[in-house]
Amino acid sequence: MERAAEPIREQRPLRSFGRRVWAALVAAGTFLAKFGAVLYKLKVVTVAGSMIVSVGAYALLGGWWFGAGLVGLIFVHEMGHVIALRRQGVPASAPLFVPFMGAVIGMKKMPENAWREAQVALAGPLLGSLGAAAVWAAGSYYHSRFLIALAFIGFFLNLFNLIPIVPLDGGRAVSALHPAIWLLGLAGLVALAILRPSPILPIIILFGAVELWRRWKSRSFPGFAGYYQVKPTQRLAVGAVYLGLAVALVLAMSATHVPQSF
Repeated sequence: MERAAEPIREQRPLRSFGRRVWAALVAAGTFLAKFGAVLYKLKVVTVAGSMIVSVGAYALLGGWWFGAGLVGLIFVHEMGHVIALRRQGVPASAPLFVPFMGAVIGMKKMPENAWREAQVALAGPLLGSLGAAAVWAAGSYYHSRFLIALAFIGFFLNLFNLIPIVPLDGGRAVSALHPAIWLLGLAGLVALAILRPSPILPIIILFGAVELWRRWKSRSFPGFAGYYQVKPTQRLAVGAVYLGLAVALVLAMSATHVPQSF
């Protein structure tokens, strides 16, 4: 007796990838909830320690080589910020990695004005894009689809960071153009969260809304009113680099797109 054929289920790669991300987030959160305090007391949560934890978290999505490569690209991106801050004389720590949220840099004070903040903000995507381009070049030389796909992800992450909303780099960059652009970035991110639900987007939206409100309230504080006074030539420079980098990243993503997932 023949068995009836089972109905073919529609494959939804995006939904499957989203489930894997969510499962990895739950696993990382459970681990931190159980052992976070112990790790902190043992001072294991350092730059190297956070990198190892992040590699392990990203390895849940694509294997150890993927995790190591992705953390390496994030590290290059963050070092762009560190170099720019230290060139301005602002003490900055090495990156501390947070799984699925990138990395954070500690600094004892803000840059002097929005022009300098924009320089620091754009330094990350600029150096990060060069890092992804190096991976792309290696992938082309060795005919490695994996490296080319990794470069694509690197370009995407740097482009995503250009969304004009604080705390993303794009939000800090456009502060030199006009703070009102933050509202457009926040609205765009909300629309993206509705069209493409993700467990990460609501967190960024929450941080963005809080930071937007904080900066709006402090706009009239003594010494803060002149923070956003930027020369026209400086605005032009920031706008040109911001838009030029965004276009370059879109083209790079198109060139490195690999149909098969890794």
